[in-house]
Amino acid sequence: MGNPKAFLEIHRQEAGYRPIHDRIHDFGEVEQTLNTRERKLQASRCMDCGVPFCHWACPLGNKAPEWNDALYKGDWELAYRLLNSTNPFPEFTGRICPALCEKACVLNRFNHEPTTNREDEAAIVEAAFREGYIQPHTDIIRNGKKVAVIGAGPAGLVTANDLNLMGYSVTVFEKNEAAGGLLRYGIPNFKLNKAIIDRRLRLLEAEGIEFRYNSEYSDYSDYSDYDAIVIATGTPTARDLKAPGRELKGVHFALELLSQQNRVLAGMEFSKEERITAKGKDVLVIGGGDTGSDCIGTAHRQGCKSVTQIEIMPKPVEGPEDPQNPWPNWPRTLKTTSSHEEGCTRRWNINTLEFLGENGKLTGVKVQEIDWKPNPEGGRPIMVEKGKPEIIKAELVLLAMGFLKPEHPDYPENVFVCGDAANGASLVVRAMASGRQTAQKVNNYLSK
Repeated sequence: MGNPKAFLEIHRQEAGYRPIHDRIHDFGEVEQTLNTRERKLQASRCMDCGVPFCHWACPLGNKAPEWNDALYKGDWELAYRLLNSTNPFPEFTGRICPALCEKACVLNRFNHEPTTNREDEAAIVEAAFREGYIQPHTDIIRNGKKVAVIGAGPAGLVTANDLNLMGYSVTVFEKNEAAGGLLRYGIPNFKLNKAIIDRRLRLLEAEGIEFRYNSEYSDYSDYSDYDAIVIATGTPTARDLKAPGRELKGVHFALELLSQQNRVLAGMEFSKEERITAKGKDVLVIGGGDTGSDCIGTAHRQGCKSVTQIEIMPKPVEGPEDPQNPWPNWPRTLKTTSSHEEGCTRRWNINTLEFLGENGKLTGVKVQEIDWKPNPEGGRPIMVEKGKPEIIKAELVLLAMGFLKPEHPDYPENVFVCGDAANGASLVVRAMASGRQTAQKVNNYLSK
């Protein structure tokens, strides 16, 4: 640890976001960066704790104290090598990870100013690309065995990367026209520029991974000429809301909007009838999670009139601490994103009763305030009506209520399931960790 007193002398400094009046007019990344001097100072704040809870909290087991120390000392290459030893794609997590490690940081425990691990991570990998520390591996010795990876989201890409480096010939099959999964088609460009994904894909292709696009998965038996098959198809089925009026024009799943907007930015064209847009409309987002937040930011950039976000669950506790999940656990506290800051009415304990419309087009949504009472038999609390029904004006509703966990049949021993396809919808960092674990399972199986 280069400066053992840094955490006492230097406060946490985040890079922050571009000004709202500037960023809502484009889809460029909203997050800014610190200069090299300030970034090194932030890295110096890491205490190199005797018990580093950041290791424990990170699904990938990132060694934040080690690479923060290297960063503080100016050894960017060592910092990258240490980071890459556990994280194959830090350019993704450095931008979109909620930073479980920071909430578990000892500094977060006593002054709520944890080390800026996520931003440091992004700075390290960008420096590595800029300085040429990241180059394709051209010395991979092939072992003669082939693996098919179904799905090119974060879990599938990590699995393919690890297996490829082990010497397997890997082919990735993807139903969409490009790789990335929700990184490309779910997360808006203002959080993750798709050029970042393409840069990594060029490296993977240069290292020998074959990608086959527009390849819809039907059954594992279609890949019988492969020694092992990895199913990483994610959670494709969004949770629906079967309320009256669901068929009205203007009611869409969140990913319908998000994926289409990302495709538009990539150059794809849609007819006026196909285009989903918030321009000039009052927008209602149903669902209080990250996907709902992404819908809010996208609606602003499309030129919406207003945005309201409702959530059926109670409002999370405000402030840095969650009594139900004390440090070093993840605090389920109220989260205000950059999209929320751009303007949004947020409401909790709101149940959707009916979609209203005229001539087949959505005009509003009937909702009702509810409350949650303890279940005398235990288990999930009981929902009870509280307020009178009311109507929220809306010409566009976006359903962002999560995804259903896929069900799988019994597979042969050479078929492996990973990521969200195995565990249900979760964080990108957990999907990546699952990809690493699955790659090792495949290697263990094929090495028998």
